[in-house]
Amino acid sequence: MKDENCIFCKIAAGEIPSATLYEDEDFRVILDLNPASKGHALILPKEHYRNLYDLDDELASKVLVVAKKMVNRLRDVLGCSGYNIVQNNEGVAGQSVFHFHMHLIPRYEGDNVGIGWKLGTLTEEDKAEILNKLK
Repeated sequence: MKDENCIFCKIAAGEIPSATLYEDEDFRVILDLNPASKGHALILPKEHYRNLYDLDDELASKVLVVAKKMVNRLRDVLGCSGYNIVQNNEGVAGQSVFHFHMHLIPRYEGDNVGIGWKLGTLTEEDKAEILNKLK
């Protein structure tokens, strides 16, 4: 399924030019036009899924294999020190294009890329509530 109004569907289909790093029958991996760091890439499924909630289970299992393949190849090419693999779901979590995609963000010493959060504490009440609701 494709969404004719989705820019990532058009990029994944090759209708809009991109700096393609890798392509197979399910995915296109491109350089991000607004990179957090040098070599920031996006994994785009060729089919349209709004986010991880909607992603087909088979594709969900394949995307991490593609991510591993790409970070191993790019780490040597870029000479980066590490990687963040980021996937956002819905606007409140930072998703701005509503076509599932995964960010591969190379990390360099002193790069000042701002990925992080304030650490909290797991309370006994929260733990009990969550575990009970999952039963």
